[in-house]
Amino acid sequence: MKNFALRGALSLRRRVAGFVLATVGLPALSCTLRLLGDDESITIDVLAFQLLVVVVALVGGIWPALICAVGAGALLDLFFVAPFYSVTIADPLHLVALVIFVVVAVLVSIVVDQAARRSLAATRSAAESETLADIAGSVLRGQDALQALVSRLRESFGMTSVILRAKGETLYSAIDSAIADDADIETTFPIGQNGSLYLRGTELAASDRRILGAFLSQIEAVLRQRDLASEADRMRPVAEADRLRTALLAAVGHDLRRPLAAATAAVTSLRSMEVTLTEADKRELLEAAEVSLDSLAQLVTKLLDASRLQAGVLGVELAATAVDGLVLGALDELGLSPGEVQLELGETVPVLADGVLLQRVIVNLLANALRFAPPGVPPVIATIECADHVQLRVIDSGPGIPADRREDIFVAFQRLGDTDNTSGLGLGLALSKGFVEAMGGTLEAEDTPGGGLTMMVELAVHP
Repeated sequence: MKNFALRGALSLRRRVAGFVLATVGLPALSCTLRLLGDDESITIDVLAFQLLVVVVALVGGIWPALICAVGAGALLDLFFVAPFYSVTIADPLHLVALVIFVVVAVLVSIVVDQAARRSLAATRSAAESETLADIAGSVLRGQDALQALVSRLRESFGMTSVILRAKGETLYSAIDSAIADDADIETTFPIGQNGSLYLRGTELAASDRRILGAFLSQIEAVLRQRDLASEADRMRPVAEADRLRTALLAAVGHDLRRPLAAATAAVTSLRSMEVTLTEADKRELLEAAEVSLDSLAQLVTKLLDASRLQAGVLGVELAATAVDGLVLGALDELGLSPGEVQLELGETVPVLADGVLLQRVIVNLLANALRFAPPGVPPVIATIECADHVQLRVIDSGPGIPADRREDIFVAFQRLGDTDNTSGLGLGLALSKGFVEAMGGTLEAEDTPGGGLTMMVELAVHP
């Protein structure tokens, strides 16, 4: 409904017009029939007056039509039924005809009035449906639901202004100062527990309250939804922190138990007096304890690095750093021979980096590539100098990662987007990205041509 004001069935203006038509039409029609008719034209006279009653009913409804019918009957008796100019009727048949005329006029006026009311009710229903459809369409098109409701409410009822307030502040308002009137009435409707809707304009008819109730219900529902969304946004960081805390505890619990159990078993066996151990057995147990304690040290180091990154207090000492030397150091740290990794180290200038952090990045990336590289296809480490940057690429030919999940691998406690506790904390790539960014560089994941994953570290050339 476009600019359709929701009002009663018949307006005061129409009823007044009906009364005016009856008041003017009765004497005018009487004079015309008296001038043009004769004593034998009573049938035409009755039909003419009945037509006038129907017209009055169409214009003003039942009450003007009833008064017109009674007036028409009196005029017919006075001027068109003998004896003339008196309220007496000589022929009983004329009396019966006059009574039937009045009854028919009343019935016709009632039917016409009901038809007019039903037509207006249908128009009202169509207007209400269009109003609600327009509101829904505004929301679906991305418009603010509350603003759409408030604006449409003002247009539908022809109000001067509609203001929505909640918790002491104005949320939305729709004002048309062009139709402001000093006689405007302000009405307040409560919405929910803390909201109010202020309508200023003409007084609402009783028939308008149903569609107004629909507006109020929708506004209240949207306000409730906004409150729930706001509460969800407020709780989301807490939920995320709880999720990370749970993942950390689960992962740390698993990773701590495994090396601790191995080290404890080795030390317990060495101290046992009930079992006689050979020198080879002792060396094997000591080696197992050493590996387990080394694993614990790496775990604690990663957790400390993660906490420093999160707190923003990671110590970074940038200096001229040779990438090829750090690559060889990473191979030694992982205990790899040159045949287990394919090296394609080009001639590059030193980069601006922290040597300790960069070597740990290379170790993390290379260990990850070795884990997913297929047998017989060693990972590749390549360096390329590009203008004022040097690229370090760690390339594997493994299963790769879908494009829409690549960012997940840089999230703490994630492996391919899953919180799996059986293969480490999942901090390696998250720490590597944090280290590289702390040195002013970037770490990105790309597809390897032919299948696999390429991790590309880009660092600035030392001035």
